[in-house]
Amino acid sequence: MNKKIAIIGGGNLGVAIAEGLIKSGFSLPEHIIITKRNIKTLTDIESKGVLVTSDNNEAVRYADLIILAVKPFQIKEVVLGFKDELQINRHTLVSVVTGVLIKDMQEWVGTDLAVVRAMPNTAIAIQESMTCISSKNTPQEKLDYVHDLFSQLGRVAMIEEKLMDASTVLGACGIAFALRYIRASIQGGIEIGFDAKTATLIAAQTVNGAAELLIQKGTHPEAEIDKVTTPRGCTIAGLNEMEHRGFSSSLIRGIKTSYESIG
Repeated sequence: MNKKIAIIGGGNLGVAIAEGLIKSGFSLPEHIIITKRNIKTLTDIESKGVLVTSDNNEAVRYADLIILAVKPFQIKEVVLGFKDELQINRHTLVSVVTGVLIKDMQEWVGTDLAVVRAMPNTAIAIQESMTCISSKNTPQEKLDYVHDLFSQLGRVAMIEEKLMDASTVLGACGIAFALRYIRASIQGGIEIGFDAKTATLIAAQTVNGAAELLIQKGTHPEAEIDKVTTPRGCTIAGLNEMEHRGFSSSLIRGIKTSYESIG
């Protein structure tokens, strides 16, 4: 892949995307340019060969594909700032910004420019992201390239744009939800006798294995749960106590509350 990529916004997600692209071999470090007002915070990614600049216009002129990874309240000002550098036949604009619609971006840059929304999560840095993608009237060749890019960094689902906020909660916020479960498991593991390091390994790998069971086998969670719940066993005893304490209900309510807070 010879396309050059600009990441506008060198925060946690922007840097994670750059790291994932390098680790996957999808892009050479020198084919990535990342921007931030204070480039002193980008010394680590710069040391890996990525170009850094505080000039968004310079980055857009350098690149073929532009990934917007700024804060939602910044995006309009940022896009209008480099709008005059955009070339319809050359550039593809990919936004990973929560809550900003394709029609809004097209209003700023024109309807002829290829605009795509993508919602990855921070596991993109280790090529384990879940990324949802939506687009409108994007040339198939450009959409395929965006799909291929994010496929190198984890798994991809093409969705309707109306589901993008929901994907933000389930996939991006979901990282934090899963980590909170793992943290609680570690705390429980320490209470029943493990040291913190061993409890962390067991809890994290167990969650990793549970996820891979569903992904690789395509089964329903309850089918896998049934395999480890025996009559009067310790698994069902623990599950039932968690449900009595509102485990599933709390998680569902948390997801719904996160969704309702967007926008």
